Amino acid sequence: MIIKPTVTDLLKIFDNRYELVIATAKRARQIAAGSTVLTNVKEKSAVTLAANEISEGKVKVIC
Repeated sequence: MIIKPTVTDLLKIFDNRYELVIATAKRARQIAAGSTVLTNVKEKSAVTLAANEISEGKVKVIC
């Protein structure tokens, strides 16, 4: 099973892994709290949904 987006793909958006983790976790918490999901990916995991939103450029990331 290949997981998309990959960490390598997401690191093209961020300067380092720590910013990636912080941004993804923050957005995943928002999704888990009931925020509207901005991606069409059918997934139950808030972390995967957050990673897809970031990869698709649907959320503005400020670290």
